[in-house]
Amino acid sequence: MKIELVNENKIAEIDENKSLFDFLKKYTDDYTKYLGIKVNNKLQELVNAKFEENDKIEFLSISDRDGHRIYVRTLSLIYIKACKDIFTGIDVEIKHSLNKGLYTELEYKHLVNKFQLENIKNRMQQIINEKRPINTMFLSLDEAERIFLNQGMKDKVELLKYWNRDNIRVYELDGYYDIFYGYLAPNTEFIDKFDLRLFYPGIILNYPTRESNFELPEYIEQKKLYKVFKEAEDWGEIMDVGYVGALNKKITDNTIDDMIRINEALHEKKIAYIADEIANDKNIKIVLIAGPSSSGKTTFAQRLSIQLRVNGKKTFALSLDDYFVDRHLTPRDEKGDYDFETIDALDLELFNDQLLSLMTCETVNIPVYNFKLGKREYTREPITLTKDHIIIIEGIHGLNDRLTKQIPQINKFKIYISALTQLNIDNHNRISTSDLRLLRRIVRDNTHRGNNALKTMELWDNVVKGTEKYIFPYQENADAIFNSALVYELCVLKKYAEPLIKEIGKDSRFYPERQRLLKFLSYFKPIEDESAIANTSILREFIGGSCFE
Repeated sequence: MKIELVNENKIAEIDENKSLFDFLKKYTDDYTKYLGIKVNNKLQELVNAKFEENDKIEFLSISDRDGHRIYVRTLSLIYIKACKDIFTGIDVEIKHSLNKGLYTELEYKHLVNKFQLENIKNRMQQIINEKRPINTMFLSLDEAERIFLNQGMKDKVELLKYWNRDNIRVYELDGYYDIFYGYLAPNTEFIDKFDLRLFYPGIILNYPTRESNFELPEYIEQKKLYKVFKEAEDWGEIMDVGYVGALNKKITDNTIDDMIRINEALHEKKIAYIADEIANDKNIKIVLIAGPSSSGKTTFAQRLSIQLRVNGKKTFALSLDDYFVDRHLTPRDEKGDYDFETIDALDLELFNDQLLSLMTCETVNIPVYNFKLGKREYTREPITLTKDHIIIIEGIHGLNDRLTKQIPQINKFKIYISALTQLNIDNHNRISTSDLRLLRRIVRDNTHRGNNALKTMELWDNVVKGTEKYIFPYQENADAIFNSALVYELCVLKKYAEPLIKEIGKDSRFYPERQRLLKFLSYFKPIEDESAIANTSILREFIGGSCFE
């Protein structure tokens, strides 16, 4: 039987009685570098992939996004199993990304120390060295519920109540059963790089990342970001929602509207607290807001402005877009294209000079950038601010001190905003903040810009790269961090995003991403009635109906 190997652009012969995994092991000596497979552009498991003659076969390494996800999931299973082997009857929770890895907690936090950390690490390495098979099975919901109850996994049992299929894919490793949102490697030998670090009261699980060329990244502590995730966890306890199953239950019980109002009130209280902190410091003249795409910066800036005015301050919004250098002076990237994301695409001297003048109540002629002509124009009336004015600046470089290098630190207040959801699918399957922002953007691009999901996905990879390069390195420079995630929002975004994502065809290179996102959204029950969502909500920036539009 002939198959087409996409990786090498060649035709190969395969015994029709053999699996693609068997073929791979004979075809290459270094088969463990391939973690998954695409058959005719459809993502499948390496071991159980179905194929026919002349199918296009692509083996996925860690450098592929789907391959990287398989690596991290497989590593997570090994970590969970090692913890359970050492601490009998103790569960481990994979909470969120932090410090260039995954932040995890043991059920009993007092067990976290250097001695036990080494025990876990050694046990993980032993499991890897022994090349333990990871078996895939499809179980009925009744059978899966029985197994998970026996293992004390109430979070998974709750999730199964809202599963809309007759069976569910379960993975087994040495008698331990678990479910994961996505595929795993065939056995434990595929994991070759990992590390563990104490970050009390938890443990950081480090893995190779794209930014570090798929080596273990440099360890960077993010204490401020951890506090925000902890705050989000506290909010989840207030709303009695930590996992998707609990959220679905509130929709079923018709108590979701009350939770929506509490969630929005928590947002408003946090924004008011930040505004109070700014207003109480008479030295602060400039507020800089930065965050990744689809964080809700626009709505946040408007709501912060209102709260500052409640405190007796006047506000003035200044757009960084108006300070782009003339088009022909714009730096170019490694491909020779204009790089509008770099801070050097801005006229920093003019920007700082005008900021200083505005702060001292001088009259300033602020430019307007003509994007069609690629140059600045001066068509506005001159502006003069008062001593009570706070200048609000929103842009990706807000946390980089180069942006406002001439402004004394005492006069600046920097805010980082991102959608850092505390909600997870269950104890072992976290919800990626990047996935939440992508779904927000898919919906917003359609409702506000007329773009389909395919167009959004085509742009998304560069958006993520820009975020990793220009925003994430400066997160800890923030004076305040605002978490724009709403615990209920995926249940609202679901009904908008699903039909848009389904439009992506099988021939598209984003078809595996289509399948992954649809699987992810299938865990959530939809919220049909949006009347409880205020027109000031950050979610309204994406689904429409915002009073700030």
